Amino acid sequence: MTEASPAKAYALHLGVIALLFALSFVLPDYHHGLIARIMVLAVFAMGYNLLFGYVGLLSLGHAMFFAAGLYGAGLSVYHLGWSVPVAFLAGIACGALLALVIGVLALRTSGVAFMIVTMMFAQVFLLLILYFAVWTGGDQGLVVQQAARVLTLGGTTLDLTNPTVRYMSALALFSIVLLATLAVVRSRYGRVLVAVRENEERTKMLGYDTFSNKLAAVVVSGTICAASGAAYALLFGYVGSSFASVQYSILPLLWVLLGGAATALGPLIGTLFMYYVTDITSGFTSAYLLIVGVALILLVLFFPKGIMGSIRQRWLGWLP
Repeated sequence: MTEASPAKAYALHLGVIALLFALSFVLPDYHHGLIARIMVLAVFAMGYNLLFGYVGLLSLGHAMFFAAGLYGAGLSVYHLGWSVPVAFLAGIACGALLALVIGVLALRTSGVAFMIVTMMFAQVFLLLILYFAVWTGGDQGLVVQQAARVLTLGGTTLDLTNPTVRYMSALALFSIVLLATLAVVRSRYGRVLVAVRENEERTKMLGYDTFSNKLAAVVVSGTICAASGAAYALLFGYVGSSFASVQYSILPLLWVLLGGAATALGPLIGTLFMYYVTDITSGFTSAYLLIVGVALILLVLFFPKGIMGSIRQRWLGWLP
């Protein structure tokens, strides 16, 4: 990988953001809503990519960070009647605190053990959601009413159920996280994370505290995932236990692998690809998962490092 000038890298990502902004004016209603959902879930994948792609830590428990944000924001609005901004911050705070606690405990392991420990913590989190069904709605979940999803900024009132407001809110979150992630991975700290992934023992010998750096990565990753979950609850109005299941820990891994691990745009491309392949094929046959499976096999064969990862390896070595 060759180093690109900061201006070139940021210009590419700002161009993607500008394209998504322009699409909001031309997309049909169905795809308008679908892209908004994809952008929110791509933020989830970006949080996962920071830990898996750049640090090399394979987690199967990231659904709990997404769900922490989802329930932190959703329950704040539903039960406490908090305003949208406060509920959003509450969701992020829940995810960050949970990531700190889980990180301190889980980072005492590594490799397969780390994967299993994170999965077990996520299962405990899911069982807690189901156990406290009186407040969480259990496996039925909760619907956040439209009246509670109104954002007041100064003298302006924004209804998050409005498709345009929802799309722009999702785009704003996606843009902030994309540029922040890009800044982090291009910083000195980001280089240390890559060094940990490549050779942790040598990084220690160079004098770096690898535990602290990995813990910080877990917290940042969990916070980003929680922001995605909080936004999902407030923009789409549903809080459900299925988002805390193992399936929702595997999905971001799949999106990142398809889009390209350790690439800034890979999570968006992977999420976009999976959603549209599933959506299009399900319109033709009930056996759409078979077609999705074949498409994934072909993709892995011809793009073994994911779409953006393989493009970087073959043609554009400067891609961040």
